[in-house]
Amino acid sequence: MSRQNRMSNNFSFIFLALIIALCASWLWQTETRSVQLDYSQVRQLFIQEKVESFKIDSGYNLTLNLREERDDGVKTLHYRLYDFQLFFDDLNELVQQQYALGVLTGYDYPPPKTTNWLEILLPGLLILVAVGLMGYLFLFRSQGGGMGPDRMAKFGTAHTRTLTEKDRHVTFDDVAGADEEKEELQEIVEFLKDPQRFLDLGARIPKGVLLVGPPGTGKTLLAKAVAGEAGVGFLSISGSDFVELYVGVGASRVRDLFDQAKKTSPAIVFIDEIDAVGRQRGTGVGGGHDEREQTLNQLLVEMDGFAANEGVVVLAATNRADVLDPALLRPGRFDRQIYVGLPDIKGREDILKVHAKGKPLSEDVDLRKLARGTAGFTGADLENLINEAALLAARKDQRFIAMEDLKAAEIKVIAGPEKRSRVIPQHERELTAYHEAGHAVVMHALPDHDPVSQISIVPRGQAGGMTISLPEEDRSYLSRRYMEDQIVALLGGRAAEKLCLGDISTGASNDIQRASAIARKMVASYGMSEKIGTVSFDSGHDEVFIGRTMSQGRSYSEAVAAQIDGEVTALVSAAYNRCETILRQQRDKLEAVARYLLENETMEREDFLAVFGEAEPSAEE
Repeated sequence: MSRQNRMSNNFSFIFLALIIALCASWLWQTETRSVQLDYSQVRQLFIQEKVESFKIDSGYNLTLNLREERDDGVKTLHYRLYDFQLFFDDLNELVQQQYALGVLTGYDYPPPKTTNWLEILLPGLLILVAVGLMGYLFLFRSQGGGMGPDRMAKFGTAHTRTLTEKDRHVTFDDVAGADEEKEELQEIVEFLKDPQRFLDLGARIPKGVLLVGPPGTGKTLLAKAVAGEAGVGFLSISGSDFVELYVGVGASRVRDLFDQAKKTSPAIVFIDEIDAVGRQRGTGVGGGHDEREQTLNQLLVEMDGFAANEGVVVLAATNRADVLDPALLRPGRFDRQIYVGLPDIKGREDILKVHAKGKPLSEDVDLRKLARGTAGFTGADLENLINEAALLAARKDQRFIAMEDLKAAEIKVIAGPEKRSRVIPQHERELTAYHEAGHAVVMHALPDHDPVSQISIVPRGQAGGMTISLPEEDRSYLSRRYMEDQIVALLGGRAAEKLCLGDISTGASNDIQRASAIARKMVASYGMSEKIGTVSFDSGHDEVFIGRTMSQGRSYSEAVAAQIDGEVTALVSAAYNRCETILRQQRDKLEAVARYLLENETMEREDFLAVFGEAEPSAEE
């Protein structure tokens, strides 16, 4: 902030303080002009001949000088006359008599009343000026300072961020588990380094590249790596930074963003969470004229307006590509979409190696084994896992991170920290033990289910206990048999409660919801019902987008809906019967696992297999 702006702001604060002081002074004077008397007390003072003289000023403020001091030492009293005519009609005759007898030594009535507009308007004017000045200070200062033309112009400036010194050195070597994605982006790097090689062949580099994928898969890191590899300027901005309360600001910031990029060409413009500004038009409650849609329109114009060979490439990231406006995704704007998905086992191992670099690992650490048990983890999850393991090791005052720490961190990332301090009644511990034992025994008996890794009745998060089964391989598709086994395993806790305790509890509510959701997907989305056939009744959108789904009705009749409900119920009922059969046949194993949990609280895979007389198979390298 310049010296002139600082002086201007200091003067503004002084002026505001002066106005507040004036308002307070006026209110204080107004309040202290009158004493807490009522008219009947004033009248009694005159009747009892206690008043020596009095004066009424033009503001109808009555000042009474008493003949003798009161008990509190006060000899002069003040009273505000709200109705002078009442006072005059009531007491004037008495005043004249007392004056003639010498009781009153003097009195002074007010001059004819004239309207004092300054007295009436001054408080209101002072308050208006104070409110206006406060609005200026808190509104415009929040946008960067004074109210001059330079500051007002900056209100429509795109607040971009550049790479920090650390991020400037990020390259593709720092991005693991995304080999194909890096290959796609390598062309962008080569063009930014040597554009003439592409121009000589008449090639046109994509104007925009959209990185799509679940949260935490490394989309932002990939964008930084492209800039680091190419060694060019990098302007980063979030989609939410465009959308403002004031109409036209977002469009102005879009124009300024591309102006900045052209001035620093060659450059990369990275728009993170572009779905905040790029959602389909016509779906908002503001119709086609709200601020977000005007901002999107300007973005479409700007991306069409600059030439592909100007050395500016737009990278954007989102995990909701399904809600983006089709005009934004057409060739000529975002020519290329790159899906950044969950890493496979090799990718997870590479990511773990990147994040474990520089950390002291114990000799027993096997990152490949850890990667095999973390299917479904994103890059951010794996980074968090390594960090949690380091924190656990430091808490135990260890010099190295052991495999035990990594396994404990893995469970913590999946289910949250243990809550061993929670006081749990014995009957609830028994119920939880049989519930989790039921899950584990049923999972072990199902040929297509993932193997049991750990069972615990220690509360974590909102769960009273948990049974963890980790997949041995990555799955791109789910078979019907696998999904049916999933439903059976989810119902194992409820069936065990009923079989062993003769009662059921609310602890299985989440299991039942998940089982019902899988069954409904099988029937209504995947066409796995023989009775209904290979038909999908799903809209194809896993998440609700209000602007689009509000206008869509159900695409099937009530009769079909009843058939779907019947098939879902039949699937879940068949799974429950199968679950009960397994537990009756394995009743002794169920009791043994439950007893072990009641004694030790946590059961590892080796101890669980020992109950069945089996040994842990050696891991294949």
